[in-house]
Parts: sequence; structure tokens; C-alpha cells
Amino acid sequence: MRGSARRAGRPLRRLGRLVLGRNELRRSADRIEAAVIVCLVAAFLTVVVAATCFAGHLYRSEHTAAARLRPAVAVLSQPGPAATTPAAAAAARWRLPDGSERSGTLTTVTAPAIHYAPAGTSVGVWLNRAGQPQAPPPSPGGMIFNALLAGVTTATVTAVVLILCYYLCRMALDRHRLARWESAWATVGPRWTSHR
Repeated sequence: MRGSARRAGRPLRRLGRLVLGRNELRRSADRIEAAVIVCLVAAFLTVVVAATCFAGHLYRSEHTAAARLRPAVAVLSQPGPAATTPAAAAAARWRLPDGSERSGTLTTVTAPAIHYAPAGTSVGVWLNRAGQPQAPPPSPGGMIFNALLAGVTTATVTAVVLILCYYLCRMALDRHRLARWESAWATVGPRWTSHR
């Protein structure tokens, strides 16, 4: 038991030495860089957790919105549009779940099957609780894909931004290191070159 506890504590001890350890060869810029790395990794892990929560919320909200829709069959009163623009529409009538009949316009967003459909064609539509046509809900696989895409995209964009921050910080620290190196060399260099 004690051996496994020691082994588990070793990575944390190494990380502590890397960030806070006393080493005469380590410059202040090296300590700052190590602290920046730790902060950026902590920020990335925080964003990964937040992105996971966001993806779960997105999936639940899409699932809830899809559960509020009811399928119905609409009959076109006029021929469907030949254009594929989102504003293209056709008049139709459909039955509500309580048996009453409604009429209105279906667009290519709410009923994609109306393109080039003749009058009298039955098309599937999705109705909200008020009986108005809505865009079809995504499939369960589509909901999962949307949630995963949102979570992975958020984490990836965050990773790119944090890596860019690290490189900018590293460039500034490297400039500082080089300036200190040149200053030290300006002090020591003449003594070394005068011995020749």
C-alpha cells in the first residue's frame, strides 16, 4: 500500500519541483514559463469540463424540443414550388391530433418534401403544440452528432487559443532571456577575448 502511494505522489512531486523547485541554473523566466504552462493546462481542463457540460445541455435541449413536436400528414392545396429557396412555400391543410383541421402555408424548411410535388400530395410535417408546422427535428444520431461537434469544436478552439497564448508568452520570455544573455556576455565577453 505504501509503495503505491509513493508512486502515485511522484508525478505531483516532479511537477512541484518543475514549477517551484530550487535550482540555481533556473532563471526567473523559466519559473514564469512553468507557471504559465500550469495555468494554461488548468484553463484547458476547465474549458473541457465546461464544453462537456455545454454539449450535454445542447443534447438535452434538442431532445426536449423534439419531444414537443408531433408528426402529422399535410395535403398540398396547390403544387409545390419548383425553386429550392427557403422562402418557397405552398398552401396545405393538415389534421391536428385532436381531429380538427387546419390550413396554412408550408415552406421548404418546414416540409422539405414539397419541392415539385403536385397538388393533392400528402407530405409529412411536424407540428408544435399550437398546431403550427415546424422544421423537422434532428434524428437521435443527429442530436448526438451536434452535441459532440459543439463540445469538440469548443475544446479545439480553446486549445488553439491557449497554444497561441503560450507561444506569445514564450516569445516574450525568449526576448527577455536573450537580452539578459547579451547583457551578461557584454560583461564577461571582453575578459575572455582579451586572453588571446
